[in-house]
Amino acid sequence: MERQLPKNVRQIGNVCDEPKIYVEDYVDTFLGQLREKAMEKPVAAALTGEITKCEDKVVVYISGAIRAEDVEVEGTNLKISEEIWEKIEKEQKEYFKDQKLIGWCLLETGHPMSMNRGAQELHRKMYDQENTIFIWKDASSSDEMYFAYKYNELMQIGGHYIYYEKNPQMQNYMINTRRQNGVTPSEMVEDRATKDFRSAVRQRMEIKEQSQSSKLLYATSALLVVVVLAIGVSMMNNFERMESVQQSLEQLASAKGTEAKVDDNAQVNDQRVNGENENQINAQSEGQNQEETKGNQNSETVAASGSVKASSDTKKSNDAKSEGTVPEVSTVQEQLSQSDYYTVKKGDTLASISKKTYGDTGHVEAICKMNGLSDGNLIFIGQKLLLTIARSVVTIGRNNKYEGNLNIESKE
Repeated sequence: MERQLPKNVRQIGNVCDEPKIYVEDYVDTFLGQLREKAMEKPVAAALTGEITKCEDKVVVYISGAIRAEDVEVEGTNLKISEEIWEKIEKEQKEYFKDQKLIGWCLLETGHPMSMNRGAQELHRKMYDQENTIFIWKDASSSDEMYFAYKYNELMQIGGHYIYYEKNPQMQNYMINTRRQNGVTPSEMVEDRATKDFRSAVRQRMEIKEQSQSSKLLYATSALLVVVVLAIGVSMMNNFERMESVQQSLEQLASAKGTEAKVDDNAQVNDQRVNGENENQINAQSEGQNQEETKGNQNSETVAASGSVKASSDTKKSNDAKSEGTVPEVSTVQEQLSQSDYYTVKKGDTLASISKKTYGDTGHVEAICKMNGLSDGNLIFIGQKLLLTIARSVVTIGRNNKYEGNLNIESKE
């Protein structure tokens, strides 16, 4: 299973190169305490840990450190005896058996690593594996330099990480070798590691709080902008709605005014139509009255003319009697001596009355005019109909006298 990157870390320098170097805090503390020993002569320590890949990047974990007792310095050359290496390998198997030797550290004064060619030759002799680590520390100051063995030479790395774990193996080594190495007792080491850890955590918390504050400020600003935009959009929508409502009210008012005008026009038209209908009805009634009056006048005129004609015929019949024309005069006298009215009986119609009285049905219209009947079918039993003038017309027509005049008068 691939090892996960530590979460509790503190960055030192600019970490942008490979491999990524992670130094456990107890190891960094142990190397820092060796500075006091390096004030007199150079001190070396072997580094244990693991070289692996994480997220497609080379990562070096330094989890342990073993002090080399004596380092021989001859000019710019460094030398570590075989006995010292054997002792280092023995302690590595005893305290760090699940780790490998992955590099070494040199502590000295006044000799920067860039001027010491012997360090590269010694590294190439002891650690020829790619990405192994060499650390140079100045004993008189806090200066330090990290190198990685790449392309057959030591190349400087810009920065590294300090990470925090329990690391019981390094604690056991420091406790068991405190007298030999002259380092601070484990309790002090643990206190320092704890302080460093707390300081790192505090820094991270401060950074996190600042980040959260920045995010909160950004979110608040964004929310404020959104609220302002929402208010602006709402005001625009309300303004548009008010305009639409105003337009709707204006349309309703204009429509209502139009309807009122239409209603007024309709009332005026209804009044005009009613007036015209009343005028027509009055005119019709006046016409009917005039027709009835005219019919009555015509009837009276016909009756009068009939009487005159009858008297004239009587006179002529008397003259004819003196002259010897008797049959025609007797017929006229016989007609004049009968009743002027006919009483309607059950089953009578104007056609049957005309048939009985005149011998044909062609005098229905004359009977209607004589009696002012608008509908010839509307007669009732016991009704009296004037028939005198009509009979006279028929009689005279038979004698072929005044036929033209009488027919004209009857039609009128």
